[in-house]
Amino acid sequence: MPANSWPDKDYNELDSLNSIFADISANVELESQKSEELSVPSRFQGRRRKAALVLTMVWSGTIALHLVSWGSLFVLGLATVVGLHSLVIVFAKSQPVNEQAEGDLPFVSLLVAAKNEELVIENLVNNLCNLEYPGEGYEVWIVDDNSSDKTPQLLRELASKYENLKVLRRKPGATGGKSGALNQVLPLTKGEVIAVFDADAQVSSDILLRTIPLFGRDNVGAVQLRKEIANASTNFLTKGQMAEMAVDTFVQRSRSSFGGIGELRGNGQFVRRKALYRCGGWNEETITDDLDLTLRLHLDKWDIECVFYPAVKEEGVTNAISLWHQRNRWAEGGYQRYLDYWDLILRNRMGTWKTFELLVNFVLLQYIIPTAAIPDFLMAIARHRPPILSPLTGMTITISFLGMFAGLKRIHKNKSLRTYAYLILLLQSLRGIFFMFHWIVVMSSTTARMSVLPKRLKWVKTVRQGEL
Repeated sequence: MPANSWPDKDYNELDSLNSIFADISANVELESQKSEELSVPSRFQGRRRKAALVLTMVWSGTIALHLVSWGSLFVLGLATVVGLHSLVIVFAKSQPVNEQAEGDLPFVSLLVAAKNEELVIENLVNNLCNLEYPGEGYEVWIVDDNSSDKTPQLLRELASKYENLKVLRRKPGATGGKSGALNQVLPLTKGEVIAVFDADAQVSSDILLRTIPLFGRDNVGAVQLRKEIANASTNFLTKGQMAEMAVDTFVQRSRSSFGGIGELRGNGQFVRRKALYRCGGWNEETITDDLDLTLRLHLDKWDIECVFYPAVKEEGVTNAISLWHQRNRWAEGGYQRYLDYWDLILRNRMGTWKTFELLVNFVLLQYIIPTAAIPDFLMAIARHRPPILSPLTGMTITISFLGMFAGLKRIHKNKSLRTYAYLILLLQSLRGIFFMFHWIVVMSSTTARMSVLPKRLKWVKTVRQGEL
């Protein structure tokens, strides 16, 4: 076995500090508690019951709005509040981020959980092991999650080539998915900042020099890079994902620069080790570790910076079935966190501004409005009137279009844009909005399914094509 390879081992030395899990684990002394004891706290149970309650409230509330005389006025008022806030986010000038290093740079650990990634693992390792950073200031950890293809063989060869590459092999039957793999390797790392990448990631050589200085502010717990779709030109789906990532980063960048909610996106996420430990590591009871960690970081009073540059390249899914599986996982994991931490959110643990943003822009627009679409449509037919939620839906589409156009324009910041270029951006934005309509179906079906079917932690692997 190469000197920089480690066999599977217990990871109970993960020393979770007192913080958000003081509430999550019913005030248990976390310093002495093993990581597996944190994996199934009571708040992660009963998701189906809570989802059914929310579904009942949304459906009955939507029907009630059709029946009361002031229903339309209420929706118009809500649309006005949401619209004004969204316009501020879209048109306000974001605060610049500081990419200049001051003082000594911290040690960084780059983590990748890989399973059957023979098509992309070599490019990934060659990329991550040749970054620009002072001295021997970073390490690369690949967690081989019991791969059955040529991934282990390739990693053995690469481990003999790069001194800063370390490989941890998990045993068959290891649990926890990606979260379990990251929790297992975390005690072996020594970085003050932990970066997580997917196996198909490709980054610029100066990524650490440009990202790590963002942790100069003590309250920054994490930084998320823009995800760039490397195979965007393949088909309609990948072009839509390119536009989707543009609007996502633009809106999040604007929110985070105003002290609002920034979110982690899994690939290209950097987390301060102190913040990660205070939040209890990665949650193994969720299928979207990044979204769950996002909420726990904000509940623990940390900020998350989201930046356009540098970006991390990844493959977009190229067929409808893969897209459906991916988006259902994202939707279910995103919904799970609200069901898990609803009481902490309502206690205003994040602060008034972040709580407002979360409830209005994430819970209302992303989940409640799509879920309410079915009863709204049925009531509109029965009462021979337009859907009562039309103002909110129309406002959401308009703001999304403006944000998408601004995000795509931001990507071309170093290119001189002529009239025809603006026309291209306009067409790309229209195509992106059309692509985004799939979220209505995904969100509504996911919330309904979670209300009637037993809890599941099913993860469907996104197949890489090795096209980077």
